[in-house]
Amino acid sequence: MAQVSIRVEELGKTFRVKRKREGFKAGLKGLLKPEYEEKAAVEEVSFTVRQGEKLAFLGPNGAGKSTTIKMLTGILHPSSGHAEVLGLNPWKERTKLSHRIGSVFGQKSQLWYHLPPSDTFELMSRIYELRRSDYRRRRDELIERFGIGPYLNTAVRKLSLGERMRCEIAVSLLHRPQVIFLDEPTIGLDVVVKQHIRELVNELNREEGTTLFLTSHDAGDVERLCDRAIVINGGRKMFDDRVEVMKLRYLTHKTVRMVLGEGPRPLRLQLAGVQEQQRDGVKLTLSIDTTVTSIETVLSRIMADQRLIDVTVEDPPMEEIITQMYSSSASSR
Repeated sequence: MAQVSIRVEELGKTFRVKRKREGFKAGLKGLLKPEYEEKAAVEEVSFTVRQGEKLAFLGPNGAGKSTTIKMLTGILHPSSGHAEVLGLNPWKERTKLSHRIGSVFGQKSQLWYHLPPSDTFELMSRIYELRRSDYRRRRDELIERFGIGPYLNTAVRKLSLGERMRCEIAVSLLHRPQVIFLDEPTIGLDVVVKQHIRELVNELNREEGTTLFLTSHDAGDVERLCDRAIVINGGRKMFDDRVEVMKLRYLTHKTVRMVLGEGPRPLRLQLAGVQEQQRDGVKLTLSIDTTVTSIETVLSRIMADQRLIDVTVEDPPMEEIITQMYSSSASSR
């Protein structure tokens, strides 16, 4: 049986925030004599992650995902509960833990903005106290695997977002971490770059057994990268199961965007589970419940009636999926 990489027991975090007051006099009084209240960001969350597991840690904005990651990496101290990462207490043994974990934040770079990625590689090798021979071997391996050789000596500010993210992930793996935290690693990337990064991360997990802890608003990341999903909302855990179960229950709707060959003439499409979301001239957006009607059936019906120039199939935003999950759990109570 695989060892446990991450163990979280009733972990909670509250913040002391200033109470807002409406009106000029109340606002002035609040400025002179502010009142504070406790706001819970994470409430008694418990879970374990096995070594080599690929976990998606999901939730809407403000659900407590980033707060949880900051506690697991030792940046924040919890208000209650306990956590262990690789057998270490993150906030008490942060320095020791930092040599065994990696992290990538899609909206916050660890690369030096005005310097080339090669300089960050060199700096990280010193921070992690890597032997020169081990460092060069690992650096060359990552450069080849991630295909970053052509722009290794280009200033980070001149790189595209996709090129920068590949460098970000490569640098975070320099010291061979046993656990890597990926916070929105594909945000803002195009479809091709997203797919390439997903393939690289999966390859890393297969070959090195690295535990993956992912947060993302992209349902594609969850489906293609992770085996298991935990969903939190309002600081509380509301779902913990395999991604296959999540797909069968909740990832059933697809958004289909298409460009038709003719103008805005009526579309004779009467199929169960299909809803027209938007129509703008020759552009049409549909929502399809694939448990009721397949995408192939819908496209065949449209092509029998009109000429189809272009079509894209997308997953709904993660916020919609989580809203659906929350509604389902609330109605079952």
